[in-house]
Amino acid sequence: MQSVMSSGPSLEADSVSILRSIIPGLESTKHKGQAGKIAVVGGCREYTGAPYFSAVSALKIGADLSHVFCTKDAAPVIKSYSPELIVHPILEESYSIRDEEKSSISAKVIAEVEKWMERFDCLVVGPGLGRDPFLLDCVSNIMKNARERNVPMVIDGDGLYLVTNCLDLVSGYPLAVLTPNVNEYKRLVQKVLNSEVNDENGTDQLLSLAKGIGGATILRKGKSDFVSDGKTACAVSIYGSPRRCGGQGDILSGSVAVFLSWARQCAAKGEVSMNPTMLGCVAGSALLRKAASMAFDNKKRSTLTGDIIECLGISLQEICPV
Repeated sequence: MQSVMSSGPSLEADSVSILRSIIPGLESTKHKGQAGKIAVVGGCREYTGAPYFSAVSALKIGADLSHVFCTKDAAPVIKSYSPELIVHPILEESYSIRDEEKSSISAKVIAEVEKWMERFDCLVVGPGLGRDPFLLDCVSNIMKNARERNVPMVIDGDGLYLVTNCLDLVSGYPLAVLTPNVNEYKRLVQKVLNSEVNDENGTDQLLSLAKGIGGATILRKGKSDFVSDGKTACAVSIYGSPRRCGGQGDILSGSVAVFLSWARQCAAKGEVSMNPTMLGCVAGSALLRKAASMAFDNKKRSTLTGDIIECLGISLQEICPV
């Protein structure tokens, strides 16, 4: 495969070529699960939309199965959004348990997730997670288990809050992807590099940040999205929308999870030579930006996250026709 980097000083990735190179064909000989099994860890009393957006986006792009591990309060709500999702109501928040129960309940949560972990091609951690201390402690253990089993992780939202305060969860793990927005990126730079964001040398700082975390891939979201694994960096600037409705980051996390798993399949067959986490990030960014552009063309100011999700399939079809 050719380099994603354009010739000359531009960092722009050849996003369309990358998308076409890693999207698997649809064949009648394949069975359920081969196109991807994604799990989202997130969803609490206050936030039920984010894990749904992430999980259903994975399905809309082409994953076969999409799971959500959430709190018991969130589960009925998320289930009501779609029968397509497999929802596991296993997480707990501090308000619902006594101190003497925490150790046993934490062990039960981890045991339940462990039963499923080896089936997953990628984990999305953070959409709608919230910041309850006990809940975050349980999710930390889930992340450690995923890492032990070499399951890739895409970390967004409150998952980034967790990671920023406990970098060891992803430090030195090349299968981790962090997807910070402007404020989350600022906190990461302050924590890891002990400095402020420097956009004049943005690419160098992004490279340094990824290196400082130990090889995790960072997808910095913005007007243009920038991606680095600490060794190389590229940008995704095509398409896009001026509408900034909440939930687009959740679509991105689910998208990256699917494309990362597809890129890893290609890499295992020797079909691509570049870091598959980089490829997954570029592909996920480009598809979201195209879907957002298409939705905005139709709905303008009234564009919502659901409108963008509905444009994922047709956007993918235009880039890589079935």
